[in-house]
Amino acid sequence: MLRVGLTGGIGSGKSEVARRLADRGAVVIDADVAAREVVVPGSPGLAQIAAAFGESVLRPDGSLDRERLGQTVFADPGLRATLNAIVHPLVRAWMEEAERTAVRASPPPGPVIVHDVPLLAESRGTAGFDVVIVVDVPPELQVERLVRLRGMAADQARARMAAQASREQRLAVADIVIDNSGSLDDLDRRIAEVWTDLERRAAG
Repeated sequence: MLRVGLTGGIGSGKSEVARRLADRGAVVIDADVAAREVVVPGSPGLAQIAAAFGESVLRPDGSLDRERLGQTVFADPGLRATLNAIVHPLVRAWMEEAERTAVRASPPPGPVIVHDVPLLAESRGTAGFDVVIVVDVPPELQVERLVRLRGMAADQARARMAAQASREQRLAVADIVIDNSGSLDDLDRRIAEVWTDLERRAAG
């Protein structure tokens, strides 16, 4: 079993890469899905967040108001660290259990399991992964995509990027880099190369 960590900055197209790897047979375990699951109403994760940040981060139905929480922690590194200290261990445990469940499935999955972790360079590191893939685009293209595709203002996009690891920090942990600054056809060609490499590593 080859354990792959997949990461990339906001606007890099990491989700496109994850979908294409899944289409080729990889089991993809998504940290964003995990982050939602560990704070559902009634969960210990949500209780810890409410205790740390107050009932104001909850909606009337008791669910997490992600937008309000984001506004609370985004501009304050200390509050963001508090939130990460609550959520990251829960996300990691959820993803590890999802992997164990996938491995026990019948029929068994293919030999490549991809952990899609947006903040891998910031929070999780490369420990436990056989290969780390970084989806890379120039920062100016990240901004352009966030403005065009997500409707962000340019300064908002840059602020979101600044809250993540730098491009250099992500590339420093990469075993494989996928340049996603071109067309989708370019991306498909690069994914084909990477998949061949992953299959070779898994077999070896």
